[in-house]
Amino acid sequence: MPARRRLRRREPSAAPEVAMLCQVCSAANSDEADYCRKCQHKLLVLSGPVAAGEALEDDSDEGFSIEEHLLERISVLEEVLRRTGETVRTVLGALQKQEESILVNHAGLQSLRDLLEEGSALSARDWTDRWDDRIEAQLLALERRDRFVAMRDRILALYGGAKRPLFERLIREAEQAFFNNEIAHGRRALEQAFRLDRANYELALFLGESYFHDGALEQARARFERLLEVKPDHHEGLVYTGVIAQQAGDDARASALLQRAVQLFPDSFLPHFALAATHAGNGDLARAVALLERAVELDPLPQAYYLLGRCCYEMGRLQPAIEALKEAVRLDPTLEESYHLLGLCYLDRQWNRKALEAFRRAQSLNPRRLRYEDLVAYLSGRGAPFPEIGSAARALVDEAESALAAGRGQQALRSYRRALDEQGDHPVLLMSYALVCLQLGRSHEIRSVTQRVLDDENASEMLRTTASATLIAALRREGNYREGNNVGHRLLREGSSDFSRSVAYYEMAYNLAEMEESLDEALEMARRSLDHAPEELRQFPLAALGWVHYKRREFDQAIDCLSRSTELGPNETTMTHLGMALLASGEEERARRVLAEARALAPGSGALEERVIELMKDSAQIVRRAARKG
Repeated sequence: MPARRRLRRREPSAAPEVAMLCQVCSAANSDEADYCRKCQHKLLVLSGPVAAGEALEDDSDEGFSIEEHLLERISVLEEVLRRTGETVRTVLGALQKQEESILVNHAGLQSLRDLLEEGSALSARDWTDRWDDRIEAQLLALERRDRFVAMRDRILALYGGAKRPLFERLIREAEQAFFNNEIAHGRRALEQAFRLDRANYELALFLGESYFHDGALEQARARFERLLEVKPDHHEGLVYTGVIAQQAGDDARASALLQRAVQLFPDSFLPHFALAATHAGNGDLARAVALLERAVELDPLPQAYYLLGRCCYEMGRLQPAIEALKEAVRLDPTLEESYHLLGLCYLDRQWNRKALEAFRRAQSLNPRRLRYEDLVAYLSGRGAPFPEIGSAARALVDEAESALAAGRGQQALRSYRRALDEQGDHPVLLMSYALVCLQLGRSHEIRSVTQRVLDDENASEMLRTTASATLIAALRREGNYREGNNVGHRLLREGSSDFSRSVAYYEMAYNLAEMEESLDEALEMARRSLDHAPEELRQFPLAALGWVHYKRREFDQAIDCLSRSTELGPNETTMTHLGMALLASGEEERARRVLAEARALAPGSGALEERVIELMKDSAQIVRRAARKG
């Protein structure tokens, strides 16, 4: 605090008087006062009004010089600026060296990529896919590591047992494993630590979250239940246990836990969101909407806006549904199902142009749902029977299918890989593994798996057709229609059966329609596909022929072909195409019914309670990342 400076008023004919004015309220105070008599603020400056003829002079006994003071301050500021400049130069130098290092590494990686591409060991798309997968895994590991580091001190502080050195060693081991991206190793170490301290609710929370986000709900529930035994009012414990209980069908316990979380934490997003989804799944849409409106006030996440729009739509409240869904796609333009539902809302409002645009947008985000699983299953069952699968491999396949049904795609992939290691290149296992990769969008693995089948000289034509269909599906998922047609042309050259020709023609016709190029050629290919197709397979070329007619704006023919296709085997994509054709031709009522049926057939559009886990994972991660950035 600066020293008090006294400036005296000197009058020629009177004795010197000293006045001290408060810098806050300007009240006059005696020279000896330290605090203002009126407002009680600390007095810092002694001064008084200067009248005409009066002069100010410094107390000679204090030897104060305003010029010296200013020079001293300027010198200090100059020193600070000099040091700041040196620090900035040092940081810039380090950044420049880092940039040079990154450029050198990038050049090396680019050279490696060029060599692999020239040697046909790896394509550019495979390189990109593998890089993206590794980045995703690294980001997940980084998030787990940051979460653990944030909780580590609290975990250690809660331990009060007699084996503290062992407990601390296990915590350090887990931390090192997370830094090395060894998630499984780190979790095993934490499980050992948890056995030493079952009352450590912070450790139970971390383990429960880890299992929850990996889809292991039973293990997660056990950790969260233990957490609630120790801390009955724990925020995350109440929310996650409630969500898992709801998934297990224990609606009463789920509602009780989530309702308590909302009461205890009225300003938290996750309790409102989870309880709203539970009410919506039970048909209580009004309560769900009220909770979701509060949830989006707390955190405007696209998942919450989508659920809000869906609930409002099912209640017949079209305008609030439209507003919520528009906000959802604004926050996340890749939410295909939001566009589809928005199109239905527009259709109910008779805004046909907006509805058609929304459906086109949804279709552009996901143009590849032709139910290739059905085709591959059909083709795989034709011809000579495949060799039997051993008991060990069969057990792993059953494990993979159970994991896939529970939404644990990564675990399903691991089980299929172990089955392939056990059984070798079994064609059924290869195709099943490829379909899981297709569902998870792992195109680079589909390429390698299907190529193993295509390169097998002993593989039957039916099996090669199966592999080609799966590969084209993967390429379509990437939007790589031209390369998909190259595979189709190769299948056409090498195949001799009607099955192979039918698959090749309709795949190429569909791709040309998606590219909106050479529609005359696409029409001819679709017709040839239909000519070669056996009765059991006619739904696929009919769907392709109808889509080509739609692209050619021949809506009556499109409606006829697509309707016949859905009669043989309805699926979400064909039904959506049929609805779009009906809407474009002016048959609004029928279009509305068909599009609603298409939405019901979509793989990701089941009942709300079936989607809570997925949406909870997304929302919890977004909330945590936002909090970390804040």
